Amino acid sequence: MKKKSPSHMLLAFLLLTFGFVSNGQAEPPSTPPGLLEAPPCLEDGLLPSAANVPCNGILLFNRELSKEDRKEIVEGLGATVRFNYNHTNAIAFHTQDSNALSSMIADPDVAEVIPDREVFAFAKPGSGTPTAGQVIPNGVQRIGATPGALSYTGDGIGVAIVDTGLDYNHVDLDLDPSDPCFTAYSSCQDDNNHGTHVGGIVAALNNSTGVVGVAPNARLYAVKVLSASGSGSDANIIAGLDWIADHAESVNPPIRVVNMSLGRFGTTNDNPAMRSVVQTLTNQHGISVVVAAGNDQTSTVPQNVPANYPEVLAVASTTAKAGINNRCRSFSSTIPADTASYFTTDGAFNNSTGIGVSISAPGADQEDVSRNCGLASIGILSLKRGGGTVRFSGTSMATPHVVGVVALMEEAGGPLDPEEVRCRIRKSALRKGIAPLNSSTSSYTFDGEREGVITAGGAISATCP
Repeated sequence: MKKKSPSHMLLAFLLLTFGFVSNGQAEPPSTPPGLLEAPPCLEDGLLPSAANVPCNGILLFNRELSKEDRKEIVEGLGATVRFNYNHTNAIAFHTQDSNALSSMIADPDVAEVIPDREVFAFAKPGSGTPTAGQVIPNGVQRIGATPGALSYTGDGIGVAIVDTGLDYNHVDLDLDPSDPCFTAYSSCQDDNNHGTHVGGIVAALNNSTGVVGVAPNARLYAVKVLSASGSGSDANIIAGLDWIADHAESVNPPIRVVNMSLGRFGTTNDNPAMRSVVQTLTNQHGISVVVAAGNDQTSTVPQNVPANYPEVLAVASTTAKAGINNRCRSFSSTIPADTASYFTTDGAFNNSTGIGVSISAPGADQEDVSRNCGLASIGILSLKRGGGTVRFSGTSMATPHVVGVVALMEEAGGPLDPEEVRCRIRKSALRKGIAPLNSSTSSYTFDGEREGVITAGGAISATCP
């Protein structure tokens, strides 16, 4: 499913790759209390051109140091501590003095000065959709997780939503303001919509309103690392993952799976501090980390962080059902179910490196062809911040379908090793070797693997050596 050409399809609607609209409401970005937002230090390896340009960065040390020693070094070099991590030998800093950066680079205890690069939510603009009673979303149906179809509901499984927060007031989420959570901002409350939408796909309650999630009895924990604009930075992500490593076993129920519907362009080892915390979660705690592949059809998974970490399960997007053709004269067909979404990032899974798309899942209900031969993605129906429901498309929406299935697997027979989870999901995939079907976009090129679409029942019952 690799796409190279910049032209989209028939004439696909050109939507923002990394934008996120909060239901038409313009809201200022949140800012961590007492901390200045700033561009990354040493972007592209260059020092700021002026002596007093504020910037944020991450210091990775070349030997194990106590948190107190790290703090002393950073402050002694003329910078302010933003996050002092527990599970990686690193510290996030803020400075507005390029001399301080030069001193950091020269310090014998410093292994690397890492830019604090910007990270984005992977969703595409959507629209509000009033619903009467509870709706079973098409994605939930497509993967075989309709209520009553399975013996499991995610009961007793904790799921961390690393995102824009969650709406603690939404009647279709089982949340309490006193629940443990992490925020890089002023609260864990969702001030965007992305996190609530993602959380609803995982665990919206099976009741009489809104929608129902893949694992409606799973317990969600908010890990707010993205602002009201749907963006954050590596330092925030590390801090959120650090919190999960600290609390995974002490919260009730324990956290067994992490949803990360976010990312950025980059290389696998461009931030060793971030990857090391992911490795702590997977290797030491046995937690499955599930990550959106990305919404740039011109790139592949090896170009996106953290989807290109071998430790994670990267998820690409497909359609949940067939779309409609509104009499386009130059294209007589419809876009069928299980078609690769026109926006999805992809890349065949490499068994040697462990990098690539592990599985595809519904990231949109369908793709409709307009009369003038444009392509419109009809989003996944899930929860809207402030109440009700809304539709969004993206690998952000595909990822929580997989996370919900992992929660079901954990309830059925956990705790499970993340590599066993990957193996069982890939082994049992729907239409393996057939889907994802080729997109009708002119920019589409098959990536060499049809990994199939996730199936809840199959993943629960599959076995791997």
